[in-house]
Amino acid sequence: MTDRTTYVALAGVRRRGWTDAMVRDLLGAPDVQGRDPRRWSLAPVRLYLLARVEAVERTPEFAGASALSRARSSATGAYAARRRAAVLAAIRAEPIEVPRLPLPELERRAVLHRHALGARSPGPGPGREAGAAPGRGGPPAGALARWQVSYLRHALSRYEALLDGLYGETGRGEAERLLRGRLYEAIAAAYPSLARECRRRTAVEG
Repeated sequence: MTDRTTYVALAGVRRRGWTDAMVRDLLGAPDVQGRDPRRWSLAPVRLYLLARVEAVERTPEFAGASALSRARSSATGAYAARRRAAVLAAIRAEPIEVPRLPLPELERRAVLHRHALGARSPGPGPGREAGAAPGRGGPPAGALARWQVSYLRHALSRYEALLDGLYGETGRGEAERLLRGRLYEAIAAAYPSLARECRRRTAVEG
């Protein structure tokens, strides 16, 4: 038999399979509520008699609410899986149109884009090269390809709209990796001289 003085916190009730709506509708107000003086948090402590929790868990009302909660969770999971599959299929099928520019124009835009990014950042930071100032020579050795790919990625940012509907879902990371890979592949196909940098970024960013 459960000790009548044993309490369980709201987190413990949730771990037993209760939703917040079930707690509200079936348990009601906590048996003990107040601020724990041992904690810095101002959030109130809510405790429920374990014996009362167990008694409610044996009722038909709890069984019905629990079954409804599982059904809703299953339906939500099924919708998320369908949405994830649809987004992945759309990313695979979407034609990626990379701006085709003469190399001098691409270089010019890449340098301007780099300077614009530098103007919005507090400084180069560890591991980040500083851009060459206008009129003071070209970019640092080996940096131009990185700047060009960065500019082209920025120019293709409209394709990120394909990820809409995956916010906070587990499938978003997979969709982001697929989209990044397709964008880098398209850039490399349009500008073979940037293929090495695109492969490097794909490996680094995953």
